[in-house]
Amino acid sequence: MAALLKRVLRPGRPSAALGCPLGRHEASLGSDSGVAVRVRFAPSPTGFLHLGGLRTALYNYIFAKKHQGSFILRLEDTDQTRLVPGAAENIEDMLEWAGIFPDESPRQGGPAGPYHQSQRLELYGQAAEALLKTGAAYHCFCSPQRLALLKKEALRNHQTPRYDNRCRHLSQEQVTQKLAENPRPAVRFRLVEEAPAFQDLVYGWSRHEVSSVEGDPVILKSDGFPTYHLACVVDDHHMGISHVLRGSEWLISTSKHLLIYQALGWRPPHFAHLPLLLNRDGSKLSKRQGDIFLEHFATAGFLPDALLDIITNCGSGFAENQMGRTLPEMITQFDLTRITCHSALLDLEKLPEFNRLHLQRLVGTEAKRRQLVEKLQALVEEVFGSQLPDRAVLDPAYVERIILLRQGHICRLQDLVSPVYSYLWTRPAVSQAQLGATPETANEIARRVLGLLERPGMILTQDVLNGELKKLSEGLEGIKHSNMMKLLRVALSGQLQGPPVAEMMVSLGPKEVRERIKKALSS
Repeated sequence: MAALLKRVLRPGRPSAALGCPLGRHEASLGSDSGVAVRVRFAPSPTGFLHLGGLRTALYNYIFAKKHQGSFILRLEDTDQTRLVPGAAENIEDMLEWAGIFPDESPRQGGPAGPYHQSQRLELYGQAAEALLKTGAAYHCFCSPQRLALLKKEALRNHQTPRYDNRCRHLSQEQVTQKLAENPRPAVRFRLVEEAPAFQDLVYGWSRHEVSSVEGDPVILKSDGFPTYHLACVVDDHHMGISHVLRGSEWLISTSKHLLIYQALGWRPPHFAHLPLLLNRDGSKLSKRQGDIFLEHFATAGFLPDALLDIITNCGSGFAENQMGRTLPEMITQFDLTRITCHSALLDLEKLPEFNRLHLQRLVGTEAKRRQLVEKLQALVEEVFGSQLPDRAVLDPAYVERIILLRQGHICRLQDLVSPVYSYLWTRPAVSQAQLGATPETANEIARRVLGLLERPGMILTQDVLNGELKKLSEGLEGIKHSNMMKLLRVALSGQLQGPPVAEMMVSLGPKEVRERIKKALSS
């Protein structure tokens, strides 16, 4: 990119490493006084929503909300050959799942609709016609075969493929004749030599000399559908977009878009290009990675707040990198001038820890905790089904007790239905041989523990149980406390590892603890 961009610095302006501008302030955001902030997220429904798209949508959303503006979802579905069935619905579903609700969208509607580009063809045709009339655009009659040969020849000569602008030089008489033979040719935009410089709100002053490295681009295809370059300009103008926050891969196209704005006599929005979101090793996120799609994370039980938190935590735009930031906090703390040009390295191995923090925060809120109880009830039924000994394990009070006791220890709600926690929902089959003690010793331990449970007025908390169990083991000759706890753990859960025994007993409750101890001794 550096070879294609020329820095155009104001006199006295300090240069910056890696092309990043220094000393930006809130006033440099280019927000015109009295002009409402309107931003858009404009994905193509050629695939489902992934983490890179979520990050772009999120930065647009929090910028809009920070400045009391509007966030618009527009679906750029003009490439009809690459549309994926269900992708458009998935994008809207996943944004809503993430808590990023558009103010205007295909589903929501709005004053600037329709919000599918395929339904706005008349606007693109009008713009192309206006450019043809002023000579800023021209008809191109080149066949796909000729264009393919041009590309092949350039690659063979180790050159960047580009159109040779052949149809730009046709006379009016030639154009009239060819239109008679082919009334629906493509339309190309005539690039000029002096592209306008622009101040990107992230990368600073830039100019891309498009005419020196590119041929005139197609802006309207022969089927009447626009290319991205025309469609985004037309739609951003008619939708009143004030700021365009998009990926840095579009930075080199901005001068081209500004030329189209200039040719149409329209005022362009302000641009801010966001650095790439990369894997931890610096490689590019790929849609071929099944685990970057939001649906994967939702199905796996990760919370939307955890995803929003990790994709902003690994990048820039905030004064501090802190775990556990919520969406309202992101809106309050976001500062566009703090976005740097450095790519954001995403370490998904840290996502469980982010999720643990956000899950614990939800547990601390009564209304959210009730929702977690309902979700866990559904998960228990889904995973264990007919294995459930009775419906008592689905009692809301019991499920809530489990969640409260395990908060801070689990990363996902799904962890509580993993094999490690199966003892919470089904009774384990434990033989006396598994207890690791003689029948006499096991019976004596059981007698004392059962007596403890039946002690009048005893309120069984973890602290109380830990103390009482310690006393019990001290009264057993030749039995270590650790061995007694191991026996109780196996009797209660059928497992050698897990939560503390005292917590297991509080979780299961006195009645169930008695049943399991008696069952283990009688096996």
